[in-house]
Amino acid sequence: MSFLRNCWYFAGWADELAEGAPLARTIVGEAILFWRDGESLFAVADRCPHRLAPLHMGRTRGATVRCGYHGLTFDGASGRCIDNPHGAITGALAIRTYPCVERHRILWVWTGDPDRADAAAIPDMAFVDTAGEHAFSKGYMYTAASHKLLEDNILDLSHADYLHPATLGGGSITRTRAHVEERGDAVFVQWLASGEPAIPIFRPEMPDPMIDTDMWTEVLWHPDGVMILRTGATPMGRPREEGIDTWNAHVMTPETAATTHYFYCNSRNYRTDDPAYNAAMAAGLRVAFEQEDKPMIEAQQRALGDADLFDLRPALLAIDNGSTRARRIYARLVANEAAQPSEPA
Repeated sequence: MSFLRNCWYFAGWADELAEGAPLARTIVGEAILFWRDGESLFAVADRCPHRLAPLHMGRTRGATVRCGYHGLTFDGASGRCIDNPHGAITGALAIRTYPCVERHRILWVWTGDPDRADAAAIPDMAFVDTAGEHAFSKGYMYTAASHKLLEDNILDLSHADYLHPATLGGGSITRTRAHVEERGDAVFVQWLASGEPAIPIFRPEMPDPMIDTDMWTEVLWHPDGVMILRTGATPMGRPREEGIDTWNAHVMTPETAATTHYFYCNSRNYRTDDPAYNAAMAAGLRVAFEQEDKPMIEAQQRALGDADLFDLRPALLAIDNGSTRARRIYARLVANEAAQPSEPA
């Protein structure tokens, strides 16, 4: 499977990378080792060029990493070997380095041409920075399914009415026609429901749990798998500012063609100083994602095997508009990269 490479991938939550505790993670099929030294971040290919031993089984110190097999030591910034206990240092003794930055409490890595790595291209997730301690939760879910299937799941949220009926469903999205638009290489999907009770998880926050509301659900998909989801509700006819509002992210970082690093987070503008409610919200989302979404999508992947969904000519419905557009944009971007001259090794 071909992946998009000239983009910033969500590699991990920043607090996964404590100083002195490296993080090894495979992204778009490439094994990468991350570590920090003070304010400096390093990301390198996680294999020694000598016998291809994983470098995460060695030791990092400052800006260097030493192979745990034969002791070769590499500079994390340049990738050059700076110590070969067994003889001369040749040009073959070097490792690939990756641009890596920390932003929005997140580690981002660029897997393509390093000369094109512009931090300004990182998707805007500023809501993560401004979320209060007791109004924010985050998680990680390793999933044995393609990133495309997981992105499809968020781009068609009508599934919530069936997989999550007691929390995130309720039927309103199925009864609402989605508005879909392409914004450059991004896809925006919006559901605006009116005259409906709020979704179950919001009902306790309404003046009356079954009051008619205006609800908004919006997803902005980026080709690197970052999806920003905003959803909220207000009593029918009242402005959004008087209602409850949540900002969320669902991020699908490909590991391989059939496995994905799924990162997610949630923030809200209500009960912002209620740690017990925040913990309950986080637990409820874990149930929805890990016990409801994940088993279904992993089963879907097993049914597909090595085939891509579109190779099997699935029947398409109107609800597939957003995900179909996203898949086509992704395929176009990958094809454009493949058509470019090969980068030097």
